[in-house]
Amino acid sequence: MKLETLKKKLEADGIRRVKLGGFDIDGVLRGKYVSLEKFLSAAEKGLGFCDVVFGWDISDVLYDEAKITGWHTGYPDLHATVDLSTYRVIPWEPDTAAFLLRLHPDVGPRNLLERVEKQAEAMGLAVRAGAEFEFFLFRETPETLASGSIARPQPMDPGMFGYSWLRTSQASDLMHDLLDGCERFDVPMEGLHTETGPGVYEAAMKARTLLAAGDHAALFKTAVKEIAARHGVVASFMAKWTLDYPGCSGHLHQSLWDPEGKRNLFHDPKDPLGMSKLFRHYIGGQQRLLPELMACLAPTVNSYKRLVEGTWAPLNASWGLENRTCALRVITGPGASATRVEVRAGGADINPYVAFAATVGAGLYGIEHGLEPTAPVEGNAYEARGPKARPLPRTLKEATAALKRSKAAREILGEEFVEHYLITRTWEVREFERAVTDWELKRYFEAV
Repeated sequence: MKLETLKKKLEADGIRRVKLGGFDIDGVLRGKYVSLEKFLSAAEKGLGFCDVVFGWDISDVLYDEAKITGWHTGYPDLHATVDLSTYRVIPWEPDTAAFLLRLHPDVGPRNLLERVEKQAEAMGLAVRAGAEFEFFLFRETPETLASGSIARPQPMDPGMFGYSWLRTSQASDLMHDLLDGCERFDVPMEGLHTETGPGVYEAAMKARTLLAAGDHAALFKTAVKEIAARHGVVASFMAKWTLDYPGCSGHLHQSLWDPEGKRNLFHDPKDPLGMSKLFRHYIGGQQRLLPELMACLAPTVNSYKRLVEGTWAPLNASWGLENRTCALRVITGPGASATRVEVRAGGADINPYVAFAATVGAGLYGIEHGLEPTAPVEGNAYEARGPKARPLPRTLKEATAALKRSKAAREILGEEFVEHYLITRTWEVREFERAVTDWELKRYFEAV
């Protein structure tokens, strides 16, 4: 978009201010308001943005071993550029536009996904992708959580009401605001419904090109939190907030198309399973590399509390046809356009850019190396053994060690990104290992 065209667009939309932001390693949107004058300058020349956003963790605590920034560099500004194609008007903030920034070229998650998409394009492939998230809604505020209710937050809805027509109707004001607000913010949902558990909901995103799908998923999580807050509700995408209920998933749907987007290259009507050779290699790459890349799909200590048998979360690198116990669920209908893989290993706490980059990158790796998957799992994948069910890491520490050993991860994600990501995940593990938990207090405080 040319600058003059952009000025006319902003004027026509009544924009008086702009919000600029970019996503950090943990998927947190870091940004700020700028004046129209400042924005127009940034749109043309870029702007400075402090690189500390890649030098601290999700709680703004500085990493002690970061190489790309730190006290040793003085935390300088990055030269950030505005992606004008991400223009949105924020429906719940009158007269305010939003744009995403391209931040650090080597470790910026959005830049990472853009590189993977360009790799696919260089192979003559167009990626179509979409995410679906489960999340909990609580009748809390940041203030009540900070004052202690975070230990026992109050779910918005009581009881076990999966796919409940009643519960969504009872909260229709919020449901309609979520549906309408996300649609107007260009992060539309295909569906929204309750899941089994108090206050838990699931939303499915529309399929888009790869980078747009990453933007869609990342912005959706932020949008839900902002809209819910206006109803006195806190939205949580934490993978597992309580032992009493299953955790929150973050499933990623993917398919490959011809460059014109007219033909789904995963579909083969002559194949007994409806799968093309290309699709088999894609699955082969994902199945082979999933144990090495789990730190990109389960990025927090809490992520692994969700990976428990019998809770719809996979424990091994298995694949199967329409099998929700597998890590990779292959869907071959209805119709050629619906043929895709659903990667079910991630939780709702994923950074969508990193998770999409890792899993699509693994699929492309499988195509490049002609990798074949094992036979599909039939029945309960929790009971599968052998090559078709290689176990996934069960802790972030184990997953980080697997990522560190992986040569393929460096090929897919880049040396600079992997090295920085390893530092951030090792930090997460160390922060947890030195923490004193509620479980320890209740178990040992008086008894030992």
